[in-house]
Amino acid sequence: MIKYSVYIFLALLFSKILYAKDVNIAETIHLSFFCELDKKIIKNSEHNYQTFFAKDLNEERLDEFEIEAIKPKTLLIKGLSIFLSNSKELKVKVVNKDVILFKAIDSKKKYSESAILDRNSGELIHEITKNIKSENSEKYISFFSCSKKEKKV
Repeated sequence: MIKYSVYIFLALLFSKILYAKDVNIAETIHLSFFCELDKKIIKNSEHNYQTFFAKDLNEERLDEFEIEAIKPKTLLIKGLSIFLSNSKELKVKVVNKDVILFKAIDSKKKYSESAILDRNSGELIHEITKNIKSENSEKYISFFSCSKKEKKV
């Protein structure tokens, strides 16, 4: 029951933010993070929104996660996934003092990735959706705890 409420909350949160404005970059930033995986929720043919904790998965952390935003419209993501790192056109880009939100969809609209980072708590939620318009769609929602990397001078 809790996992369903978490998923519904995430869906509402993403839809509310996405409905508000697709591009809103209020700050120019360059941030680097080290992120530890806390848990992952999987919905596919084998699992129906089943939660797995980091200790139960082979995935552990993101060593090089970088976000670069340049007002008014540029947002670059590196290190979260190959798809996002290579994505030149993010469909949604929101950067402000509290959150960073982004979403990308492939050209065939069968695959998407989105993420939201709470800049205050360091919590990162990364969602991957495969086979979007299919009855067999798959979702992978990862929860990370991130801390900023200090830049060496």
